[in-house]
Amino acid sequence: MLGLGGETAAGAADSAVKDATTQSFMKDVIEASKTQPVLVDFWAPWCGPCKQLTPILEKVVKAAKGKVRLVKMDIDKHPEIPGQMGIQSIPAVIAFSNGQPVDGFMGALPESQVVAFLERLTKGKIADEGADLMKAAEDALAAGNAAEAADIFAQILAEDSGNIPALAGLARCYIATGNLEQASKTLAMIPEAKHGDAAVAAARAALDIAEQAKSLGPIDELQQKVAADPLDHQARFDLAAALNVKGDRTAAADHLLAIVKRDRKWNEDGARKQLVTFFEAWGAMDPATLEGRKKLSSILFS
Repeated sequence: MLGLGGETAAGAADSAVKDATTQSFMKDVIEASKTQPVLVDFWAPWCGPCKQLTPILEKVVKAAKGKVRLVKMDIDKHPEIPGQMGIQSIPAVIAFSNGQPVDGFMGALPESQVVAFLERLTKGKIADEGADLMKAAEDALAAGNAAEAADIFAQILAEDSGNIPALAGLARCYIATGNLEQASKTLAMIPEAKHGDAAVAAARAALDIAEQAKSLGPIDELQQKVAADPLDHQARFDLAAALNVKGDRTAAADHLLAIVKRDRKWNEDGARKQLVTFFEAWGAMDPATLEGRKKLSSILFS
C-alpha cells in the first residue's frame, strides 16, 4: 500500500529507524525532532543489555507507524555527543522533541515498559497501579515532600519488600532529610546484582553528593562570594552543591550551567561533570534533569 509521496508502508517503517554519526546528529535528531519525536538509542557492540533493548525499540517504533523515529548511535564510534550529554552508562535512550531532550530512561526495559514510555511520549496514558504509586512518590519527593514520598515508598514495599526502585526511592527520602546514615543502610539492603539499576545508581549518586556537601560552608556565605565575584567559579560550584542538598535543583543546575557557559574548561570540565552527576542523582525523568539537559543542550549545540 502506498502512502503520501508514493512510499510503501514497509518503507515508512524501515525509514523510522536509522543510524546516526556525530556529523549527522544535528540533522537526524535536533532538526528531525522539530517535526516528530526522536528516540536516540546510545549503545555499543560490547553491551549485552543493548542487544536486548535495541530490537525491542525497533519493533515498538516501527509499530508506531511514523509517530516517532529511532536513531541509533554507537558510542564507541561516535563518543562526542554522548560525552557532551553526560551519558555515563548504556543502554541509554533519550527522547528529543522540538530540538530538545524531553524524556529518557537507562537500562534494558521489557517491551511493556518501552511501550508505556512511548505512550507517555506520544501523550498516551499509563494505567498500571504500581507505576502510578511510584510516580506519586517521585512527584512528592521532587516537590520537596520527603515524608509523603517515604510513606508511599513504604506502601509499595509493604506489598513488595524487594522492589528495588522503591528501596532506592526511600534512600533518597532519607538523603533529602539529611539522614545519610539511614540512607546508606537502606541502600545496603539492595542485592549487589542490582547495584547497576538506574534507580540505585541515582540514589548512590545522591548520597555521594550529600556526603561531599557536608564540608561546604553556609549557603548565604557562598551566595555572598558569588555576588561579590561572579567569576569565582569555585564558590559558584560549591553553592550549586549546597543548593542541591537543600532541594533547590533548578538553581543548582543554573549555577553549574553558568560556569559551563563562561568557561567550559574550568577545573577540567568540572562543572559539566558535576551537572551530569546531578542528573544521575535526580533521575532521567525528573523535571530538573529534563530542564537542565535542555539548557545544557542549548549551550553545547548553539
